Amino acid sequence: MNNFLGTCIKQFQYYKSLGDKTFAQLSSEQLFWQPNDSSNSIALIVKHLGGNMLSRWTDFLTTDGEKQNRNRDQEFENSWVDRDELITY
Repeated sequence: MNNFLGTCIKQFQYYKSLGDKTFAQLSSEQLFWQPNDSSNSIALIVKHLGGNMLSRWTDFLTTDGEKQNRNRDQEFENSWVDRDELITY
């Protein structure tokens, strides 16, 4: 079990490092850019993925799937003010 947990932590750290490297290459303008009103910016995709993971991993040992308090539609509204807020999320 301990080896499994260590492997999971390594995988999370690896994917976080990929995300950090990606953000480092993009300007704030690029993170929030949308080609048109029907498209999502990188920032909105990150917000959606974060909402999904928060919902799925909250109480994952006792509950399954999406939680009732998740507001999925709100994840596609740009409520962030700047790059730092996105990176912190």
